[in-house]
Amino acid sequence: MASIEQFDLFGNPIEITHVASKREPSSRLKSNASGSAKVAAAEADDELRRTAQSLPCDAFFGSSSWSFPGWSGIVYDAPHSDSQLARHGLPAYAAHPLLRAVGIDRTFYSPISEADFRGYAKQVEAINPRFRFLVKAPMIITGPRLRSDDGRWSDNPAFLDAGLAAAQFVLPATAGLGIHCGALVFQFPPLGPRLTRSPEQFANALAEFLLALPKLSGDAYYAVEMRDPEVLTDDYLAALCAGGATHCLAIHSRMPQARDQARFWRESGRLPLTVRWSLHSGFKYEEAKERYAPFNALVDEDPEGRSQIAALVREAEALGLPSMVIVNNKAEGSAPLTIRKLSELIAEHGETVIKRHQVQS
Repeated sequence: MASIEQFDLFGNPIEITHVASKREPSSRLKSNASGSAKVAAAEADDELRRTAQSLPCDAFFGSSSWSFPGWSGIVYDAPHSDSQLARHGLPAYAAHPLLRAVGIDRTFYSPISEADFRGYAKQVEAINPRFRFLVKAPMIITGPRLRSDDGRWSDNPAFLDAGLAAAQFVLPATAGLGIHCGALVFQFPPLGPRLTRSPEQFANALAEFLLALPKLSGDAYYAVEMRDPEVLTDDYLAALCAGGATHCLAIHSRMPQARDQARFWRESGRLPLTVRWSLHSGFKYEEAKERYAPFNALVDEDPEGRSQIAALVREAEALGLPSMVIVNNKAEGSAPLTIRKLSELIAEHGETVIKRHQVQS
């Protein structure tokens, strides 16, 4: 069976035949997993609630998953195993005042059904009717190369196949998630020298692909995320504009800073600001994972990166556009705590603006 020449979300080689956590649950978590399936939300303090109330109503912040036992006391009321959280933790996650969105990364490795998407939507609709999902397209669509069992590489015939993308990704996601569907992200791995040396070739193929996708309705929209700064050209921007998609800002050591990627959002049309803050600069994925686990504290803060994202969220609000920011634990150590710091920064700016207007009046 052929495999895709692929890398993880951070540009490192991956093994896609088995995707599972290597972390063994503690004895306490094991006993908890065999007990009640109930997962309750951690109690939110008054300051957290005030911060949430100060955010723009169309600012959707969240993490790339919700199944992290280390979030006990931050998102969840008590320790639970990762498998228990994967099955039953989403409603408690959605009850957190700042977590108004979540990314579904599992679709990157294999498509899931409309029924699976509908199950996710049902878990959040009573908690937060405006909750949004960011969903990643299967990598069979975004990976340009295949490797056979004998190690030979060849072009991937499914690369940028709009029909396959519609059938296995767009239609199941939009039908299953309904009003909760937000960004449909095509995240491309490092494309290799054949395409990065001819970025116009990739841009032309991307435009044709986007134009052939189904038209979206409601709050769903297409976004494109890259791992090669060489393709961020005017041709790439033209492809986004032609296909009605926006650029997803990838905050990652391979890519330019958020403020430098922002023009591809601003100039691609009046679409939501979309940011995926994936990895702290200077670390590889496994290094960050080992350094930051169990993801219950901010270990390496990035105030400059946080400031750039906050400024863009405020810019989107001023333009009357929504924003969706998905943060990985590997960004600073704990996605919920990063989101809290980011939200406080945005809320502080709002209070400053209000006071300035009061003084002027």
